[in-house]
Amino acid sequence: MARGTGMKLVLASILLVAAWAPYLVQAREPVSPSSATTVSLAELPRQGVETYHLIRQGGPFPHEKDGVVFGNRERLLPARKRGYYREYTVATPGVRNRGTRRIVCGGAPRGPDTCYYTADHYASFRVIVP
Repeated sequence: MARGTGMKLVLASILLVAAWAPYLVQAREPVSPSSATTVSLAELPRQGVETYHLIRQGGPFPHEKDGVVFGNRERLLPARKRGYYREYTVATPGVRNRGTRRIVCGGAPRGPDTCYYTADHYASFRVIVP
């Protein structure tokens, strides 16, 4: 690669990183049950309603990972001790893997305090209002 072309590429990369930096380092605020956007149980996709009812009755769940501890690494949900949150798959028609839809509940597995719905694999959450 010619020296001039390489230098242009480096400068273009620096400018690109500088332009995107504010978006890459912004911290997201955690969702709190009092300030979160809500979604009624009736507004969830049919598969979400089914998953919610399975959670309330304690299963059985169709996916091996349903009910595993959700680590809240994104820090979008209120901070709690590890093990407080559990995640459950909401089936997506036409998708052969688990897809991106989940319900995350906090509290006792059969009687959670609060459940959250995410359609975008933990990028955002809405509190489920039964």
